[in-house]
Amino acid sequence: MADSNPPFERLLTFLKENRGFDFTGYKRTSLMRRVDRQMQIVAVSTYEEYQDFLEVHPEEFTALFNTILINVTGFFRDPDAWTYLTEEFLPKLLRDKPREALRLWSAGCASGEEAYSLAITLAELMGPADFRNRVKIYATDVDEDALAYARQATYTDRQLTGLDPAQIEKYFEPVGGKRAFRKDLRRAVIFGRNDLVQDAPISRTDLLVCRNTLMYFNAEQQSRILQRLHFALNPAGVLFLGKAEMLLSHTQLFEPVDLKRRFFRKTSAEQPRDRALFGAAGRNSSGGDIQCEVALLAQEAVVNSPIAHVVVEDDGTLALVNQRAESVFNVTQRDIGRPFQDLELSYRPLELRSYIAQASTDRHSVWVRDVELARPGGEVLYFDVQVVPLQSGAGADLGVSIFFTDVTRYRQLQDELEYANRQLETAYEELQSTNEELETTNEELQSTVEELETTNEELQSTNEELETMNEELQSMNDELQSSNDELRERTTEVSELNRFMESILSSLRAAVAVTDRDLKLLVWNERAADLWGLRREEVVGQHLLNLDIGLPVERLRPIVRRVLSDGAVPPDEDVHIDAINRRGRPVTVRVTASPLRGGDGEINGVILVLDPEEQRVG
Repeated sequence: MADSNPPFERLLTFLKENRGFDFTGYKRTSLMRRVDRQMQIVAVSTYEEYQDFLEVHPEEFTALFNTILINVTGFFRDPDAWTYLTEEFLPKLLRDKPREALRLWSAGCASGEEAYSLAITLAELMGPADFRNRVKIYATDVDEDALAYARQATYTDRQLTGLDPAQIEKYFEPVGGKRAFRKDLRRAVIFGRNDLVQDAPISRTDLLVCRNTLMYFNAEQQSRILQRLHFALNPAGVLFLGKAEMLLSHTQLFEPVDLKRRFFRKTSAEQPRDRALFGAAGRNSSGGDIQCEVALLAQEAVVNSPIAHVVVEDDGTLALVNQRAESVFNVTQRDIGRPFQDLELSYRPLELRSYIAQASTDRHSVWVRDVELARPGGEVLYFDVQVVPLQSGAGADLGVSIFFTDVTRYRQLQDELEYANRQLETAYEELQSTNEELETTNEELQSTVEELETTNEELQSTNEELETMNEELQSMNDELQSSNDELRERTTEVSELNRFMESILSSLRAAVAVTDRDLKLLVWNERAADLWGLRREEVVGQHLLNLDIGLPVERLRPIVRRVLSDGAVPPDEDVHIDAINRRGRPVTVRVTASPLRGGDGEINGVILVLDPEEQRVG
């Protein structure tokens, strides 16, 4: 169903990549209905046009998210369920934990009424002093605006519907025509952003309230979220759902306590994927703000690690993949739960299944060095792959953790070093050969000197001249060696300068083209290739005015001729040209021309900077 409307799926991908909100797990019917409603407000008819509208008007993101994330809540919503919570579950919890700290989690808290309802209920049962000392209520949502409103804890009389006058008088203080929740009790309620699909759960909770939130996700995402909620609860913890949510297909995780009122108790079954995803969560998460939760830190450390990392469970299914692995090996969060052998990563860039079996059998890490991966565009990456077996404290096999350490830069440096060594060896061999020739010559001269030594002084003088020549040759050899070293240093400096200039040109946001005096192209940077669709090797050496691209190059002739003749064009005379980029979209290009001068000050060509103005929006 997710592929039935490709333009809509591309819009969801755009939202995820640009703003970090992943709505791909939401039910498509309700999600499309809300997006369509927002499109009607801005008078846009297609999803492609709406994506373009978002790129031009970034403030529209907020309006769209507010439409998608409908925050419908209230104090003590569904009174019958709250009566059961107040009279049955919470009194039993207080009896079972008479002195311990209590942790509650309101997931999808919206504007906070549900979290404050929990606070009022517990304060009534425990007394304000005991409540302040023992209770932490974590309230999370993905809507930052709703969280900001909830933190203020200020509500109108209409919003306080559901509370009796005595509760309003006892727990709310008048503030500027509204009512604010008591500050001494407010400190026990901690608000923070948490995405149920992506972020680590709040651990060791006694009660988890997640009402009418699961309905917005598809079955696959619901299953993943429920595994996280199962992990978040204490062994005797209870999940409190909305009246539209049944959990009929997740009996291995939760069993009903009161099905009518939607209370479910955590089962004792431990899921292998829970161990892989949240193994660090239970070690230390005592109090503090949500942002300080060790589970969140542990997951973020894995997800954002610069080393590509995947985890495969003992049954052969993919359990975890971090962002680096996603970008390099074309695996996504949707692949979690799939058999690893069905993924391309299992056999490319190397056959991993045999190494996984070896690591699991031997219970030792397995290293594979210098694994080569050819990337699109001719890029080649090298990795050191480590397969590490995972075991529980009791020695049971849990699966394997696979690390891909990028050693591409090391290989490049190694190749450069080998090339430099070969050059040095060649120079040394040439020098050795020269020395041998000099030694041979010296020996011959010495022999001649010995033969003619007894003849006369003239021959002795000749011998002395030959010796002097030998010294001159030795001196010349030293000079040649010095010149060779200088030449090698200059060559290295030129190579570094070329790489430096190439890096500068590649990093510029604008397209850059450089021509000689005959308007033949010398430089064509990556931005120019991306803008017009022609690679550097296709245009270098071509005449500028002969290029067949979306830019009307004939309009460049006057400004180019003026630069070649006058040497400059004032900045206020930059040319603005309407063009079509390689994607077929219209752009307005600002053209700036500057002279390319040689060391003698002569104009050797023209530097053109082509800056598409539409990219500066938002």
